[in-house]
Amino acid sequence: MNMRKNDLIYVALLLLSASCMRNSSQTWEDLKTAGRYMHRGVDAVFGKEYESRLLTSDEEFTGPYDEEFIPLQDSDLKNTQASLESAIPQPKGIPGQKGIPSLSEFYPPSGTLQAIFKPVHFHTDEYAIKEKRDLEVLSLIATYMKEHAKTLLTIEGHCDERASASYNLALGMRRANYVRSFLVKQGIDLNRIYTVSRGKEQPTSLGHSPEDWKTNRRSEFKIYEP
Repeated sequence: MNMRKNDLIYVALLLLSASCMRNSSQTWEDLKTAGRYMHRGVDAVFGKEYESRLLTSDEEFTGPYDEEFIPLQDSDLKNTQASLESAIPQPKGIPGQKGIPSLSEFYPPSGTLQAIFKPVHFHTDEYAIKEKRDLEVLSLIATYMKEHAKTLLTIEGHCDERASASYNLALGMRRANYVRSFLVKQGIDLNRIYTVSRGKEQPTSLGHSPEDWKTNRRSEFKIYEP
């Protein structure tokens, strides 16, 4: 039993010593992974078993669990954010300048448009859209934008209350930019879509339960139609 624990500690030390040769984002992921596997290894010594197998599709991936939520360091978001923004260029114009309406002139869709521009939601600590119903919402929005060539769109990224304000501002922008990239890839002119992060400052649910957090992890839409 002691040998098993010592082996696990030795593996963790090897990961830590190697981490200085890798970037901070990968190091943090390695540390999280090592910690979880050390925990599972010690449990196994006492007879607690875990299933281990390769995943064959995205649908089989079920993590991370809310109780395992470990915020990334603020610095870990910077390189990923720069990569995300470089993938789809930002609009040429700036809201409020050169004939482009300011962000305050964009408004929440009302009436029948509310059924199209519904908020989409995210898993804990993630910025990609995975739920089928949310992907269907984005497809409806893309169709509407194609049929209404003068409509401009602002995407707001929101987070739940956990982690620091700066982390959530960065994560909110990643979420907004992911949705924007999805719509651009559906054929919408990138110069018609703007993004803004609200971080954790504008929750729609004021509670502190997992359900409240799920509700607040979202992107919302505002439009401008001349």
